[in-house]
Amino acid sequence: MGWLNKIFKGSVNRVSRGHYDGHWHEGNQSEHTRDAYDESDSEDIARAIALSLAEQDPNKGKAIDPDYSLEEDEQLARALQESLNTESPPHQNAPVENVPTESIPAREPHQHVLPSSGFRTCAGCRKPIGHGRFLSCMDEVWHPQCFKCYACNKPISEYEFAMHEDQPYHKSCYKDFFHPKCDVCKNFIPTNQNGLIEYRAHPFWMQKYCPSHEDDGTPRCCSCERMEPTDIKYITLDDGRKLCLECLTSATMDSPECQHLYMDIQEFFEGLNMKVEQQVPLLLVERQALNEALEAEKSGHHLPETRGLCLSEEQIVRTILKRPTIGPGNRIMDMITGPYKLVRRCEVTAILILYGLPRLQTGSILAHEMMHAYLRLKGYRSLSPQVEEGICQVLSHLWLESEIIAGASGNAASSSASSSSSSAAPTSSKKGAKTEFEKKLGAFIKNQIETDSSVEYGDGFRAGIQAVEQYGLRSTLDHMRLTGSFPY
Repeated sequence: MGWLNKIFKGSVNRVSRGHYDGHWHEGNQSEHTRDAYDESDSEDIARAIALSLAEQDPNKGKAIDPDYSLEEDEQLARALQESLNTESPPHQNAPVENVPTESIPAREPHQHVLPSSGFRTCAGCRKPIGHGRFLSCMDEVWHPQCFKCYACNKPISEYEFAMHEDQPYHKSCYKDFFHPKCDVCKNFIPTNQNGLIEYRAHPFWMQKYCPSHEDDGTPRCCSCERMEPTDIKYITLDDGRKLCLECLTSATMDSPECQHLYMDIQEFFEGLNMKVEQQVPLLLVERQALNEALEAEKSGHHLPETRGLCLSEEQIVRTILKRPTIGPGNRIMDMITGPYKLVRRCEVTAILILYGLPRLQTGSILAHEMMHAYLRLKGYRSLSPQVEEGICQVLSHLWLESEIIAGASGNAASSSASSSSSSAAPTSSKKGAKTEFEKKLGAFIKNQIETDSSVEYGDGFRAGIQAVEQYGLRSTLDHMRLTGSFPY
């Protein structure tokens, strides 16, 4: 299952500052504002502009009376100066490392001008700007105390600010609200060498974490695959595997405890009219014992990390006799194991399951291995690895559905076996209500089966489930017995 790689990039916005003292003076986007012209300079400039316009087109211009009054001159200067300042204030974007890109819809610049006074209105309080300092940003003008952060509602006095959904934020507030935090170390995810926020995410749980945690030895839960957060200590099993506390709550730890689950799955098979008459021993074992048994087995095809085995050979296996306890440092201790001699009385000598996994995961593995046992005991010969592993994954998937979907045990089993039996798979009395995490874990295990990329397990499952959904489980099994392949 591939992990996801995410990258954020974005922009910040800058404030243009100015003041009004009878004329509008807007600064550029630097730390300072430009110097204001004095009143006489403004009047000279206005007079020169008016004369120039008149000379360019005498027909459009208006003759200037040499006896014009000072009051008219001042009004003309103010009008021209106002027209020069009604353009949109400067607005500039620059890359910043911790602000994602926001698509801000373009807005038509609109400056609110009171016709009686010439004052523009504040976009915050909608009152006249009046004389004094003002800010020009977001195509508006503001009183400095009215341009506020959308998160903390305090004025933004910094030169740069962040935007999200057309609302301004302090850069620090934006970071607190929107900058992704690592679910492992709980820190803000740092930027890469290009100034972009880059993180990894589990494709199912969407646990976000810094890329560095993939190489710094941060452990993962051996069941759900989530990384161990710094503020939570996972359980360490004796073979070095880590188990999160949520998976631990339903973990199967010894062979006697596993027998109840074994009976549940035997009932599930009986409900599918697939009863296994032979009494096949079920043993919960450590990883070392599982690997040793795998080496002793002469045939079979297994995943790189084996969690279950259906054995056909006689051998001695060490099984877990008593549930271990959790000692200092959250480590498993006081595990009691003992030898178990496998005797060949039929085609299957035992089923081995790795200990320490949650009930749903243990059951899905057990259902898979039970199907291997059924195929061998019922004489299904010469099946290719893709067909055999595929149909075993189908049974594992069906059992999971019966566990995590309310009322699905009868519906899923009966629909799959509709061509052969009217019996529905019974709902196990041992199941009980599932916690939200167990439901999520069951969905995760199903997702692993469905998205497996291997030829034998992944492609085999997808071909098998398609055949079962189209023809029913019994017809699919009959076709496999005759041809060694799935019906198409």
